[in-house]
Amino acid sequence: VYLAIFFGVFTWYQRLILASYGIQYLSYGVSLVEAAVLAKVVMIGQLFGLDRISKDRPLIYPTLRKSIAFTIFVGLFKIAEEILKGLIKGKGLVGGFDEFINEGVYLLLAHCLVVFFCFIPFFAFRELGRVFGQDFIRSMFFRKGKIPESACIADD
Repeated sequence: VYLAIFFGVFTWYQRLILASYGIQYLSYGVSLVEAAVLAKVVMIGQLFGLDRISKDRPLIYPTLRKSIAFTIFVGLFKIAEEILKGLIKGKGLVGGFDEFINEGVYLLLAHCLVVFFCFIPFFAFRELGRVFGQDFIRSMFFRKGKIPESACIADD
């Protein structure tokens, strides 16, 4: 859901920027498909162990490590997607890769930059959920009232 909302907002951002130049942008469904694909890429990355836990480290380390690792993984999937488009268009593997190199490198870098900064809060909340428990995190954000004292952490 987070990824769908994030990419939906980013699509609106693109639409508003392009509208200022008189260009219409109506590809709203693309953000939902992209979020679904990204969620699948994250699941595949987890199968390969990209989300291994870094114990005894501040949470910023596993958060940034996972954000970087999964962004690289997403970039590799994006390259494979572009090469596959070349195959579908009848240009072959080399033709698809050549077209990507000529036209898509900056788009890939921009995509990876956006995905990286999208992943930081995504993995930060997952790490908080791992440490404190998902129920505790949900109650902090979505339940009215005080946080139970048993859930509070004392300084050592």
